[in-house]
Parts: sequence; C-alpha cells; structure tokens
Amino acid sequence: MNKSILIGRLTADPELKTTQNGKSFCRFKLAVDRVGEGADFIPCTSWGKTAENMTKYLKKGAKIAVCGRLQSGSYEKDGQKVYTLDVIANDVEFLESKRAETQEQEYVPVTDEISDDDLPF
Repeated sequence: MNKSILIGRLTADPELKTTQNGKSFCRFKLAVDRVGEGADFIPCTSWGKTAENMTKYLKKGAKIAVCGRLQSGSYEKDGQKVYTLDVIANDVEFLESKRAETQEQEYVPVTDEISDDDLPF
C-alpha cells in the first residue's frame, strides 16, 4: 500500500502549469510541523481539476490536507544522480475558508457574569 496523508501550509502561491500534452498540473511544497519543533517541507504535485482549483483559490500560507501516494524519481545534475521523493496528490482539502485566512483573530475578554436569573431554564 502506498498512501500518504499530510496536513500543512503552502510555502508559496500555487502556479498552474501545462504539459506538452495539454494536461494541467501544479507543483507545490507543504510545510508540515514536526512533533516538538521544526517543520518538514514536502514536495507535492496535483493534476487536472485539483491543480486548477488550487491555483484559483489558494495562496501562500493556506492550510490544506493532502492525500496521495509517494513517487520516487531521479535526474542528473552536474554529472551526479539526484534522487527525488514527491507526493502525488489525489485529493486536496481546503482546511480554512478564505474569510478565515484574511480575518484577524482578536481576543475579546468576557467580563459580564451570568446569573441564574438570566438562564432560560
């Protein structure tokens, strides 16, 4: 079984690209918090409608859940073989609304006390 489930934040605005065959895709990095301190930056790729929706609705810092599979690969750079490991995203869920991302969270202390007479029961 090859399945990965990650929750994290986008490290940059997603950009839509197209293959020579006309398929749309989006490469992005997901910052996933480690237990304790720090984060891992996981390279991911989404395809088709998922990629189109990501570039249309998401910005840097957006919190998302990614479900997909691991895919290894390699390429040559300066005569050295470089190995890669990416998550191919089958499903991407937006975990915050656009309004929640732009709205500041303010703490408003509650100072009014409620007496028993105020309760409806």
